[in-house]
Amino acid sequence: MSKANSSTDTGARTSEAAAGHAYEGTAAEREQERVDHAAGERLSTAPREERPETETESGSGVPAMGVIGWIRWFWRQLTSMRVALILLFLLSLGAIPGSLIPQTSVDDLKVQNFKDQHTTLTPVYEKLQLFDVYSSVWFSAIYILLFVSLIGCIVPRTGQFVGQLRSRPPGAPKRLTRLPAYTTWRTEAEPEAVREAALGVLGKRRFRAHPVGDAVAAEKGYLREAGNLVFHIALIVMLVAFAAGQLFKSEGGKLVVEGDGFANTLTQYDDFKSGSLYDSDSLAPFSFVLDDFVGTYEESGPQRGTPRTFEARVKYTEGADGPERKSVIRVNEPLVVDGTKVYLIAHGYAPVVTVRDGKGKVVLRSSVPLLPIDNNITSTGAIKVMDGYRDKNGAKTQLGFKAFFVPTFAGHGKGQMFSQFPGAEFPVLALSAYRGSLGVDSGLPQNVYQLDTSKMKEFKDEDGELLKKMLRPGEKLDLADGEGSITFDGIEEWASFQISQQPGNGWALGGAVAAIAGLAGSLFIQRRRVWVRAVRGADGVTVVEMAGLGRSESAKLPEELGDLAAALITTAPVAPEKTDAPEKTDAPEKTDAPEKTDAPEKPEAPASPDAPGPSDDATNEAGSRPVHPADAPAEGAEK
Repeated sequence: MSKANSSTDTGARTSEAAAGHAYEGTAAEREQERVDHAAGERLSTAPREERPETETESGSGVPAMGVIGWIRWFWRQLTSMRVALILLFLLSLGAIPGSLIPQTSVDDLKVQNFKDQHTTLTPVYEKLQLFDVYSSVWFSAIYILLFVSLIGCIVPRTGQFVGQLRSRPPGAPKRLTRLPAYTTWRTEAEPEAVREAALGVLGKRRFRAHPVGDAVAAEKGYLREAGNLVFHIALIVMLVAFAAGQLFKSEGGKLVVEGDGFANTLTQYDDFKSGSLYDSDSLAPFSFVLDDFVGTYEESGPQRGTPRTFEARVKYTEGADGPERKSVIRVNEPLVVDGTKVYLIAHGYAPVVTVRDGKGKVVLRSSVPLLPIDNNITSTGAIKVMDGYRDKNGAKTQLGFKAFFVPTFAGHGKGQMFSQFPGAEFPVLALSAYRGSLGVDSGLPQNVYQLDTSKMKEFKDEDGELLKKMLRPGEKLDLADGEGSITFDGIEEWASFQISQQPGNGWALGGAVAAIAGLAGSLFIQRRRVWVRAVRGADGVTVVEMAGLGRSESAKLPEELGDLAAALITTAPVAPEKTDAPEKTDAPEKTDAPEKTDAPEKPEAPASPDAPGPSDDATNEAGSRPVHPADAPAEGAEK
């Protein structure tokens, strides 16, 4: 649209202070209107920083705040965005040792092994509570402060945002030329028709618009602040979900051999941990049986032995007398029953052995799970015969066997067997035999994969050495002096499951998605206002002015204003230019030539295009050609 060059502005030439002053209103007569639209005058709902009054005592120059003043100052700092970001960073930083250092709440055995291997660091870590990071005093303090900071920030901002939604955009400033984006043109349409058309155009572009005096005020981009609030609320939801998950969670482990089952009762767990507010009566009633475990591996090539699939095929029953269903549990694909998830976390081999006494009586027939120690599932463990065995004299005693198993025997290496493939292609079980007291009657807990031989004696071979032998399936080891035997019957596979119930996971996921959506809205949505003024000029032609202002400087604002102006021109077209007839002047007197009274007066020739004429400012102000605000020269530029 055309306009006076002295008032042309495109957004890159106005300082932030001048734009803010024009946005809030510059004339004294707008004071009452600014009061009426106090909530709408602010494009941000961020609380304003207040400074205490600097009342000095004895000329010291120190602000006198008092107790209430200090409390208010502390609260303002705590609820500021700066402190909230610092606390969020500290919370993320505090979670790092919880991920790198073994945690008591996750695995007591790993914590104990770490303490045994790092005797120097252990006292320091214990004082810093690094083995219990998420329940430590310092982590809880950061967590609670962040929670309070977010709530204290959201509550006032929400009230102010609601006030803005209920208010209308303020009226147009007195001088629209001072705004970052501005354009003007003249039209023969009536001012009322222009304003009515402006309401329609702005409404189609989803602006909130209403007439104010001789102008139309419109605003767009309220979702920017809404996205900001959604982001903060989502953070609170995530914190609440995390806290609820820690307080009400339950988590336990169970090792199941093929053919065996599990019922979700407290006594069935190998280990069980729960939150401080969890009730064991809340365990979901269900059970399952492990029918088969299938593991496949790469057979050849450089990736030979790499796992491909792990599947635990189970039959499960929901409730006490529910129908039996089949399912397959895979890695990261748990079985979900009544809000409880059953994860597949590990697997291994369980050799099937039969132990007989000296009279041939079977005292133990069982599959014994062994603990894998490498990627080829080389496994170690112990076979314990606690009851039913009698020696050749008829005295009750206990037997123990140290077991070492390889699924694919590859020969001896460094004094012991090793496996070259995780699949059971050539299984071998090595056993060494002991007798005596296993120590299970002392009441102290024992590791099922370790054999305590402190109160046991070795079985001797013919050379007086420890009795040991490598067995293939179907082979047996005879104990000395006819004390009995142990037979390696075959192998089965076992799977270890984690049964967990965490009520806050869904809320945490929803909060994370909402936080991303809110953050995207607050970053990419621009808050801006547009004014359209239409008044009748002194010559009776309507003068249309359009101006826009955004919360932050943006190159898209002039472009958007130009699009709005182009849409409005279809209803209020540019008025044609008016050209005045050239003035007639008397011919100069010629002293030498005879006077001709009947000759017509000759008008002056029109000025050439290069000759100086009326100022460009006057031409643009009264002209009819529209100027796009993005192409208009900056204010203060050389004319």
